[in-house]
Amino acid sequence: MRTLTKTATDARDRYLDAFRTFEAMQPQNGDGISWLRELRTTASRRFEELGFPTTRDEEWKYTDISPIANLIGSPADAAQVQGLSASDVEPFTLQGLDALRLVFVNGHYAEALSSVGTLPKGVVLSSLAAAIRSDSPVVRSHLAQYASFENHTFVALNTAFFQDGAFLYVPDNTVVETPIQLLFITTSGETATIAHPRNLIVAGANSQVTLVESYVSTGQGTYFNNPVTEVVVNKNATFRHHKVQLESEQAYHIATMQVQQARDCQFASLAVSFGGSIARYDANAVMADQGIECTLNGVYLVAGQQHIDNHTVMDHAQPHCNSHENYAGILDGQARGVFNGKIFVREDAQKTDAKQSNRNLLLSPNAVINTKPQLEIFADDVKCTHGATIGQLDEDAIFYLRARGIDKEEARDMLVHAFASDLLTDIQIEPLRQQLEQELHTRLARNRQIRE
Repeated sequence: MRTLTKTATDARDRYLDAFRTFEAMQPQNGDGISWLRELRTTASRRFEELGFPTTRDEEWKYTDISPIANLIGSPADAAQVQGLSASDVEPFTLQGLDALRLVFVNGHYAEALSSVGTLPKGVVLSSLAAAIRSDSPVVRSHLAQYASFENHTFVALNTAFFQDGAFLYVPDNTVVETPIQLLFITTSGETATIAHPRNLIVAGANSQVTLVESYVSTGQGTYFNNPVTEVVVNKNATFRHHKVQLESEQAYHIATMQVQQARDCQFASLAVSFGGSIARYDANAVMADQGIECTLNGVYLVAGQQHIDNHTVMDHAQPHCNSHENYAGILDGQARGVFNGKIFVREDAQKTDAKQSNRNLLLSPNAVINTKPQLEIFADDVKCTHGATIGQLDEDAIFYLRARGIDKEEARDMLVHAFASDLLTDIQIEPLRQQLEQELHTRLARNRQIRE
């Protein structure tokens, strides 16, 4: 157990007191979910041992989460779900597309705002809480089996405290033609709220599915979101994933995605992060069999006093797997960024082909990025490359555009947009791509006004 300062100890003890209160409110043993109570208790005990990470921990060296640890907040109230209408939700949906959608308000399922429609035979799309109450064998088999809380404080907190989230099960040989959106909305108010959404996604063998995981807010208040998403992609399945983080710029967002891949499957994810005062995303993929393709890409844009941290792990556990990673960051004002990408090739994972790139564009002399690509290779017949770049806008390119009648600030925005568009244009869901393109334009224009 690490040595904690008094402040860190107080923060830890406050959460432990909250867990005891939370635990007392849960259903008792004998109701069929005693396994869940045991899981929560184990996670709480591990959190007690770990405490909150500090900048003395290598994995958190450049990210100070003391504002999160010291946040005085309360679990989001389920009654707040009633405060939103369909018109309030519409701006955050995949407009113009008849998508399947689960909506969660302050971490609680909002059935009236959701749109499940007609699902292919055998597909289950529901709140996780409902799936647990129904004693789903899929949930019992997979929940908390991949996102380990052994060395991760925030996964431990989520496992101890989660109340709801999304459950998606796609059976073998099933194609879900329509994209599915998991929409998490926070209605920030005067009092800070804390939510721990938990998502479990299981894609069967030979299945195909596209998922959009969105985190947004209706205001600019302070709150803490701590989601954990576990994704299981079975043999020969194809899974496309998009994570969109547009939280309040006063909010704290610490998210973990853990992907478990089986033989010959394909998983591709794009994470877009524009919001949050402190935002961190841990994206981890385990290639547990042969013939796997895995892509983890990301785009982040931060300004002002925002802090963004992306940690990724590509775990090549078996031979003949390919991984691709391309993260692009844009930082303005006094923003701070962190990128830590690890390619881990185990001893038996011969014929691995892994590529990683992290490109960063600094729009201000006061913006800072700490980037750390990592290779840990224990096999000898592999092809692994990684690289990181940090730079500013090309003055020659700005001059070229200005010579054609474009003012300086518009020229800057055009070049920044081009920098990010390599990844955004890969989004095949047209409404989502348009939404993010517009959000990028809006934020660049706002940052320009701040500079002026």
